[in-house]
Amino acid sequence: MQLLPSQIPPEVSRITETLENAGFGAWIVGGCVRDLLLKRKPKDWDITTSATPEQIQGLFESTFYTNEFGTVGIVNENVDDESLKIVEATPYRLEGKYSDARRPDTVMFSKNIEDDLKRRDFTINALAYNSSTGKLLDLYDGIKDMQAGVIRAVGEPRERFAEDALRIMRAVRIAAELNFDIETRTREAMQAGGEAGGAEQLAKISKERIRDEFVRILNSSKPMKALVLSHSLGILRFIAPELEKGIGVDQNQAHSFDVFEHNMRALQHAADKEWSFDIRLAALFHDVGKPQTRRRSEEKNDWTFHGHDVVGARMTRKALENLKFSRETIEKVEKLVRWHMFFSDPDKITLSAVRRVISNVGRENIEDLIRLRICDRIGTGRPKEQPFRLRKYQAMIQQALRDPISVGMLEVDGADVIRETGEKPGPRIGWLLHALLEEVLDDPARNTSEYLEARLEELAKLPDSDLQAIGKDGKERKDEAEQADITEINKKYFVD
Repeated sequence: MQLLPSQIPPEVSRITETLENAGFGAWIVGGCVRDLLLKRKPKDWDITTSATPEQIQGLFESTFYTNEFGTVGIVNENVDDESLKIVEATPYRLEGKYSDARRPDTVMFSKNIEDDLKRRDFTINALAYNSSTGKLLDLYDGIKDMQAGVIRAVGEPRERFAEDALRIMRAVRIAAELNFDIETRTREAMQAGGEAGGAEQLAKISKERIRDEFVRILNSSKPMKALVLSHSLGILRFIAPELEKGIGVDQNQAHSFDVFEHNMRALQHAADKEWSFDIRLAALFHDVGKPQTRRRSEEKNDWTFHGHDVVGARMTRKALENLKFSRETIEKVEKLVRWHMFFSDPDKITLSAVRRVISNVGRENIEDLIRLRICDRIGTGRPKEQPFRLRKYQAMIQQALRDPISVGMLEVDGADVIRETGEKPGPRIGWLLHALLEEVLDDPARNTSEYLEARLEELAKLPDSDLQAIGKDGKERKDEAEQADITEINKKYFVD
C-alpha cells in the first residue's frame, strides 16, 4: 500500500505547504490516511503539526480554535466538497492521565510526530503522510493490520480504552464500516466484566457521544455485525438495552428467528438497500415491544404479540430520548414503529382504510413505512421482498394519496366556514371541519366546495353537543371500530 502526492486534494496540500514553508512540520494523519490507502473517500481531513494553535492561526485568514486540546479549524472558502470546507490542524501532543475515561486531564504540545502517533487509538489510525516528501509513517504496523483486515489498539489495549472509553464503540463502528475483525487482545480489553477499560467504562460517557457513534454504526454497511458484536462484548446495554430483551424470545410460525435476530436482520436489509437512517432506526426498533406483549394462544397453539406496535412505539420514544436524538427523528421513528403493522391485504381492505393509514403516519412518511414493512418481511426469513399483495397495496396508496386525508386538504377551510355559516372563531369551526372530513374520508368524491358548503349549512344548525359528537366523538368511535375489525383480521391471518 502506498500513497501519491496527487491523491491529496489541493485544499489540504495548501495547508501543509503553508505550514512547512513557515518552518513547521506538517503531516496528514489518522483516518483520512487509512481511507486513502483503502481506496475510500475520507469523510474529513486532519493535519498534525509542530506549530502551536496561535502559530497555526497566524498563517491562515479564516480559522477558529475549536477546543482546549489545541485543534484549529482552517476554513477553505468556495469549495463544494463538504469534507474539505473545514480542515482541522492540531499540534503534536502528549496527553496526561485520564481521570474520567473521557478526556485527558492535561495536554502538552510536542515537537515530535512520534509522540503524537503513540497516543492514537488503533494502529490503522496511527498513520501519517507527508505530501511534500511522499513519506508514509507507520510506526505500529497499521498497514499490515489493514491488509489483514484487523483492528488492533496502539500499545496496551487496556490503557487505550481506559483513556477514552468511547474508543470501545469506535472499534465496533470501524469494524462495521470496513468489515474488519477485532484483534484478540484488543477485543478482550473491550469485554464487559474485564479490568479497567472494559465496557463498563461506557457508563462514564455522555449519551450524546454514544449516540453519535451509534448513528455511524447504523449508517455503516454492516450494522448487524456491529450490534451483535456489541451484545457479545456487553456494550449494547449502554446503547439500547431494550433490544437485548428480544434475545431468545421465540416468535410465531411466520418467523424463523427470535425477536432480537429478527430486528437485526430487518436493520441489515435497510442497510443493504442503502435506505435512510430513519428507516434503519425504525427497522431496528420496530418489534422492540414484542417481549413485553408475548402471550401463548391455546387456540392457535402459538405465540401472539397483540399491541406490540403500540408498546414498541412508547419504548422506542423512551430509548431515543435517552440517547438525546432530535425531536424530529424521535417523532418520525416512533410513528413508523407505531403503524408498521398496518393491514396490507388489498383484497380485504378499503381505500378508506388506506387513507387512514396515510393520515396516521403522514404523507411524507408513507414510502418509508412501506420500506419498513419490506425490512420486516425480509427479517422473518422469507425470501420475497415485495409479494404481490404488497405491490398491490402500494398501488392503492398511490390512488389514496390523491384523496384528502386531513382537514387541511378539504376544499373548504376555516375562513369558508365562517363566511358560509356566520360562525364566530372557536371550537365549533374545528368540529364542523372534522365532520366534513369524516364524510370525505368515506367518499373522496364529496370533496368539492359545492357539496361541502351545502353540508355546512345543515351542520351549522346543530347544537354544540350534536356537532361535537359528529366531528369528534363520532370520528373516534368510527376509528376504534375500524381498528378493531383490522385487529381481528390480523389475528385470523397471523399478521399480528
